[in-house]
Amino acid sequence: MSVTETSCESHLERGIYYKIEGLYDEAISQFQALLAEEPDHALARMELGLVYGFVGLFDESIAELERAVSLAPAHLDSRLNLAKTYCMLGMNDEARAEFELVLDRDPENEEALKNLVFLA
Repeated sequence: MSVTETSCESHLERGIYYKIEGLYDEAISQFQALLAEEPDHALARMELGLVYGFVGLFDESIAELERAVSLAPAHLDSRLNLAKTYCMLGMNDEARAEFELVLDRDPENEEALKNLVFLA
């Protein structure tokens, strides 16, 4: 494992810890530091997008979540988080499309099914 991989993993772990603890500024700093080293780190993009949503930076949240999905289209958590953020912002058509993509890959996905019922 290279020093860069170790550093990225460390930033990711600390960022997630800070997010869980509600220390959002610290979480943002960790995810941004990771992304400075590895700009295409899809999980860090998703986590940063979530934290941006928690602090009310919705444009930034959508941008990071969309980037996470574009970097890792098969990662269903990124799609679900993007869809839920769209929902929260009243972007129902976009949310529905993402939930349907999740269900194309995982027809039994309870979260997507539940949210599509809500959107109906």
